[in-house]
Amino acid sequence: MVAKVVMNLPIQPPYAPMEAMLVEEIPTGDYWQYEPKWDGFRCLVFREGNQVQLQSRSGQDLTRYFPELVDAFSRLKCAHFVLDGEIAVPIEGRFSFDDLLQRIHPAASRVQRLAREHPAIFILFDLLVTETGKRVVDQPLGERRPLLEAFAAKCLKGHKQIRLSPATTELAQAKHWFKTVGGDLDGIVAKRLDLPYQSGERAGMQKIKQQRTADCVVGGFRYASNSKVIGSLLLGLYNAEGLLDHVGFCSGLTTEDRKSLTTKLEPLIEPPGFTGHAPGGLSRWSTKRSMEWQPLKPKLVVEVSYDHFTGGRFRHGTKLIRWRPDKAPGQCQMDQVLRTRTSRSLALL
Repeated sequence: MVAKVVMNLPIQPPYAPMEAMLVEEIPTGDYWQYEPKWDGFRCLVFREGNQVQLQSRSGQDLTRYFPELVDAFSRLKCAHFVLDGEIAVPIEGRFSFDDLLQRIHPAASRVQRLAREHPAIFILFDLLVTETGKRVVDQPLGERRPLLEAFAAKCLKGHKQIRLSPATTELAQAKHWFKTVGGDLDGIVAKRLDLPYQSGERAGMQKIKQQRTADCVVGGFRYASNSKVIGSLLLGLYNAEGLLDHVGFCSGLTTEDRKSLTTKLEPLIEPPGFTGHAPGGLSRWSTKRSMEWQPLKPKLVVEVSYDHFTGGRFRHGTKLIRWRPDKAPGQCQMDQVLRTRTSRSLALL
């Protein structure tokens, strides 16, 4: 049976996912619980009888994009709950954020096909309303976690598509996860055991992300909007064929940096800039400005920090750490960012 999809369940308002504050170090003390930080879509799940709804971090309805999860939740013996967790799409033993993004598509036929080819899973890490209908958001995490584990033991038995995320109060275990997990995790989440679930708030929840860096060739740049100063640097890495692929951009430059970089980079303008995949390719997201860029001689190297590299590019804009005049452009290879080892993230589930 597939659950009926509805937009407003009586149990839905006013819940919103707790938010996490980004910090540099794992907090320590007796009042912290540690969990892996999964790389997926944050999601609240509401079920009341045969009605199921999936809600994003921003409050948007995700139900139509993950029909296989709606079906999985509708088949649970427990018919009333509100859960907090993460949606992920495993592909060949890894989580694929690119395949996850493809689900947000207007064509129902495409969504159904992708759901059959690569079913999503739900990683559960908090309980807001129990299977008996009891609201537990006001209880501290130290009381909610045992209730969550009891819910999982009772309601999730035999349902591999819905999995309980591990948690620990041992700092050594948290550090082990932080150092050894693969690209499916981008850090650790620390939560206060003595605080209730605080919808939409950042109090009592911290995230520590893995710091990743890469040395990249500056293969081009874009001017700032309505200005003739540098707006962003276009970054490249050499692929296995020796071609320079465009892999992302670096912005967030100061006004002073923009002016000095303009003087530094304009004399280096020379096609083609990128000899492999180039920026500005036509797509449904393209704009006139995104198609306009200036190619550079592959002379300059920068070190940048980033969070994820998927689909042949940095998922978000990178942060400039420093210029690397000591580094030859030819040393900026794709193997810096390609994940070569087998991920053990799924083994945690």
